[in-house]
Amino acid sequence: MTRFRISEAAVLLGVSDDTVRRWIDAGELTSGTDDVGRAVVEGADLARRLTASANGPGDPLERGSSARNRFVGLVTAVTSDTVMSEVELQCGPHRVVSLMSTEAVRELGLEVGSLATAVVKATMVIVETPPAVERKPGTATATKGGRR
Repeated sequence: MTRFRISEAAVLLGVSDDTVRRWIDAGELTSGTDDVGRAVVEGADLARRLTASANGPGDPLERGSSARNRFVGLVTAVTSDTVMSEVELQCGPHRVVSLMSTEAVRELGLEVGSLATAVVKATMVIVETPPAVERKPGTATATKGGRR
């Protein structure tokens, strides 16, 4: 299993190291130790915490859809020519860019500051992981199964 040091878990959760320690003390996260005695949190436990705390703004349209990947945010840029436009949204910590017709941009009234929902329905999603590297003292790289 993948395990993360307290500082790594804090970065992934978007909180301070002290907050992670408080959650461990309160039983909200479980911890263990790695092979050199450092406190670690299981990746699966972090995933549960992230899923439970995902509280972005709700979809203002509230309609039924088979698309599960919906990102609500604000339009931060619109670049248009006569036919096509590039629309950038900031959805929490995520930047989402969409290419669409300039006609659609006009019909939707998209402009910087507009509230919008990016709906992603794709047949392919690429998932990447960081390269496996040897941990050096003082570095913050996740380990798998306690191996260094």
